[in-house]
Amino acid sequence: MPLIDPEVAAKIERLELPFNRYGLDPYGIDKGYLRGFFSFLNFFYSKWLTVDAYGLENVPDRGRTMIVGNHSGGIALDGGMIIASLMLDKSPPRLAQGMAEIFLNSTPFASTILSRVGQFTGLPEHAVRLLEDDRLLMVFPEGARGTAKLYPQRNSLVRFGTGFIRLALQTGTPIVPTAFIGGGEAIPTVANLYRLGKLVGAPYVPVTPWIAPLPRPTRCQIYYGPPMTFEGDGSEEDALIMEYVEQVKARIGELIEFGVENRRRNDFGRPIPDGSDVQTSIPAAGDHS
Repeated sequence: MPLIDPEVAAKIERLELPFNRYGLDPYGIDKGYLRGFFSFLNFFYSKWLTVDAYGLENVPDRGRTMIVGNHSGGIALDGGMIIASLMLDKSPPRLAQGMAEIFLNSTPFASTILSRVGQFTGLPEHAVRLLEDDRLLMVFPEGARGTAKLYPQRNSLVRFGTGFIRLALQTGTPIVPTAFIGGGEAIPTVANLYRLGKLVGAPYVPVTPWIAPLPRPTRCQIYYGPPMTFEGDGSEEDALIMEYVEQVKARIGELIEFGVENRRRNDFGRPIPDGSDVQTSIPAAGDHS
């Protein structure tokens, strides 16, 4: 595998970002880092994991957009593969920018590398600025709770945070519900070592049947559903915000069920559901769990 993949480098050149003559954008994103980063991701995306992305037409070609997805696998494998799909398979390519866990930015060299490829510390002010600049923001509302799911729960959803909905309302951003299928098979977590994680500055250390959380070759799928928009300015009552959260969670759950059924049937040609059949439960006032 070449250090820099020429096809990847060509896609980097097509990015609609305001790079200066030195290959840097106003956020410090570096074309040189992007070429190396996506050449590395391309190996895992197309050779090791064999990822297929469906519904990429549901992701707007430009303008502020929020990709909201589920976690699947003991590490954030899903985030890397979603970023790869939007760069490598979407035309025109888009750079998805995620909110990295704070502990990653305390890891030697990680902070510099992550920022050079557009992944920043998960602070609200960073997210607002990115969206106001019409960037593509990637969010996983399950947080570390999602990556901590064990193998039997790999295709389930745990509690969503609410901040992403307030952010979408505040900035007038459409949400693209996204499901990643196969991460639990690639990294089947059988236990999480929380004490060891605390020692190394991480939420936990996942354990697989082969001990280390390294992905095995697995076919994975990503499903992008039609964008969802909500009315409001972000100052709404908690009950309404939770209603919106449950709608997004239900849509992602439907995409997960759809993807799991496709894997079971080995049938990947069915149209992606538009969410019209999703039933959501509206929480009672004061129920914020």
